[in-house]
Amino acid sequence: MTKVLKSVLIVLFALAASANLLKASDELAVADTASAKKFNTGELIFGHIRDSYEWHITSFGHTHLSIPLPVIVYSSQSGMHVFMSGKFHHGTEEFNGFKIATEGKYAAKVVEIMADGTEVRPWDFSITKNVTSLFISIFILLTIFLSIAKRYRENFDKAPKGIQSWIEPLVIFIRDDIAKPSIGNDRYQKYLPYLLTIFFFIFLNNLMGLVPLFPGGANLTGNISITLVLALFTFVITSFSGSRNYWVHMVNDPGIPLWLKLPLPLMPIVEIMGVFIKPFVLTIRLFANITAGHIVALGFYSLIFIFSEKSLVAGYGISVISITFTVFMGILELLVAFIQAYVFTLLSALYIGMALETHESHA
Repeated sequence: MTKVLKSVLIVLFALAASANLLKASDELAVADTASAKKFNTGELIFGHIRDSYEWHITSFGHTHLSIPLPVIVYSSQSGMHVFMSGKFHHGTEEFNGFKIATEGKYAAKVVEIMADGTEVRPWDFSITKNVTSLFISIFILLTIFLSIAKRYRENFDKAPKGIQSWIEPLVIFIRDDIAKPSIGNDRYQKYLPYLLTIFFFIFLNNLMGLVPLFPGGANLTGNISITLVLALFTFVITSFSGSRNYWVHMVNDPGIPLWLKLPLPLMPIVEIMGVFIKPFVLTIRLFANITAGHIVALGFYSLIFIFSEKSLVAGYGISVISITFTVFMGILELLVAFIQAYVFTLLSALYIGMALETHESHA
């Protein structure tokens, strides 16, 4: 049975790698419609990991199949504008004085073209690819957990089955191995819903980022804006939950030698900086690890195109190595998807537990 499962996993990842390869070539076709143009590795990689105003599905020759998304911008000159991203024709045309910038500091963003030809960034409230992926993941999470909650209400005394049997061990794991040890047996219940939410949100979106086909493929947890907001949630909860001793000991801990507090308040400065460094660490850790996985995988795909420019035989030869490494990276990314969700949840629980710690419990 174990051998069969291993074989199935290898086949699935090989198919996923092939689909990713097709998607990579499609994205190259979007960025480069002229076949004579030299392959641009950076264009392919950053075109995949950054956000976009449409959801590219596939290409048939020069025909690109994409899902247009709503563009919502507010201009100080002409007011609010709402239209579909299809009006830009994959970023090649302007519409109502707006276009998607191709270079400069506003590259890949909607800009407004002024009368003198300068490009100005309007207030942008567009429903981009990452925002759409966010809505999809929220819908999936709500569907899963509401259906499981209903099953528990109706069959409380029966053994879990189906997806319920997959989710319950994870919930128990977060409760018993993260929340209780980090926050305390008598205080964890208040924060358990938040810890469960961020764990399953990050884990699901990490997995969806590995799926190359719609509704997967978006780099949501590899977007620093998303990871920053998640870290700010932990920061706000930690700050408002902090006990009196937590804040007092931060500026005047009796266990710290006096020469580290006077005349220069060295340790209080370090402690206060630590309050803001913690969410920064959460932000960068998740963002960097998820983005790095996508870049490495796309780097292997790029080898195929780079070698193919030199020789078609070399391209076919390197493709075997690239696909093999991609399958390995896919399996590794599954582990990383879980580990990063676990680490973010664990660190959040630790920060909350440290803020709740009293002088008596510390003693």
